[in-house]
Amino acid sequence: MASEIELKYGCNPNQKPARIYMKNGELPVSVLNGKPGYINFLDALNGWQLVKELKQATGLPAAASFKHVSPAGAAVGVPLDETMRKIYFIPKSAGELSPLAAAYARARGADRMSSFGDWISLSDPCDVSTAMLIKPEMSDGIIAPDYAPEALELLKQKHKGAYNIVRIDPDYVPEETETKQVFGVYFEQGHNFSRIDETLLSNIVTENKELPDNAKRDLVISLITLKYTQSNSVCYVKDGQAIGIGAGQQSRIHCTRLAGSKADNWLLRQHPQVMALPFVKGLGRPERDNTIDIYISDESDEVLAEGKWQQFFSERPAPLSKEEKRAWLSRQGGVSLGSDAFFPFGDNIERAFRSGVKYVAQPGGSLRDDNVIEACNAHDMVMCFTGLRLFHH
Repeated sequence: MASEIELKYGCNPNQKPARIYMKNGELPVSVLNGKPGYINFLDALNGWQLVKELKQATGLPAAASFKHVSPAGAAVGVPLDETMRKIYFIPKSAGELSPLAAAYARARGADRMSSFGDWISLSDPCDVSTAMLIKPEMSDGIIAPDYAPEALELLKQKHKGAYNIVRIDPDYVPEETETKQVFGVYFEQGHNFSRIDETLLSNIVTENKELPDNAKRDLVISLITLKYTQSNSVCYVKDGQAIGIGAGQQSRIHCTRLAGSKADNWLLRQHPQVMALPFVKGLGRPERDNTIDIYISDESDEVLAEGKWQQFFSERPAPLSKEEKRAWLSRQGGVSLGSDAFFPFGDNIERAFRSGVKYVAQPGGSLRDDNVIEACNAHDMVMCFTGLRLFHH
C-alpha cells in the first residue's frame, strides 16, 4: 500500500490539490477502482470504524450507509422476513441473502432517501450476494476488508466503470493521538478507543429493569452508531438496525424529533396500504422512494392530486389519514433509543415514546435526570445510564 493517495478534489471541486497521506509508514487503504474524493474517504474511514466495532460487539457481519460524515443507516446481519424484503425491494431472484447482504439491505433500506448516493462500509469481505444488492443502487463507493473476485467484477461495472472501490487492512490500528488542522491551527486529542458493549448497560435507573437480549444488542448498535455520527445525535434501533438517526442538531429535542420522524417513516412503510401502493411500471428507484416518502408525509397531495398521481401510480391510492398513521404507530413497540449525551428534559422521552421506544441508553448527568427518569417510569420504559459521552466532530 502507498503512503499517499491523490484525491479527486477536497470538500468542493475548487479545493485542489487534495490527498490523504501517512507521515509514518503506509496507508491502511488502497483504491481498487475509481478515484475517491475527500468526503468519500471521511465517510469510508468513519464507516469502517463503525462496522468493525459493530462486528466486534455483536459477532455479526455489519454494514453502514454514510452521507456527509454521518450514517444514514447501520445494521448487523439479522435475517430479513418477507415484510422487510418487500419494503427493501429485495427481488425474489436474490434468493437467500448472506448475513452480510442482510446487514447491507437493512443499512441501506432504513432511510433510502438519505442513503441516495451514499458510501457503503462492510465489516467482512464483500460477497456476491451483497454485491448483487449494491449493483443497482445509486452509491458513490464502498470500503471493505476484501472482495470476492466475482463481487469485485460486479461492482466495477457500476458508474460506467468508475465506481469507487477501496480495500482496508482489517488489522490496522491508529496511533494513540490524533491531530487535525482548522484555519491553520492544530488540534490534538487522544483517539476515542472507548469500547461499547453490554457492560455499559448495567446501570438501570428506572423502575422497570427488564432488559432482554435483543434490546441489549439494539442499544449497543445505537451507541456504536452514535460514536461515529456528527453531534448532537440520537439513534432509534429495532431488530438489529438503525431505523432513525438524528445527526448534527444543536438542540437534543430536535435530534429526537428528527430521528423519530425517520423511525416513524420506517414503521409506516410496513403499513399494508403503503406496501400495496400500485406503482406505474418503469418508475425508477429514486422516484419510487421519493413517492413513498411523500405519500406517508402530510404533503401527500403532491403525489395524489388529480393530474399528478398518474405519474406515479397505475390507479389512485386512497390517502393514509393522520388518524390511520397514528393508529398504526401506536401499535408499534420494542424500539431502542441511544443518545450521545444526556437528555436535559423529559420531553425527549415523551417524543420517543410516540415512536415505539421501550428501551433507552444515555450517559446521564443532567441536573434534571430525575425528570427524565420519571418520564420513563410513566411509560414503563427501561433506561440505562452509561456514563459515557459520545460526541463526534
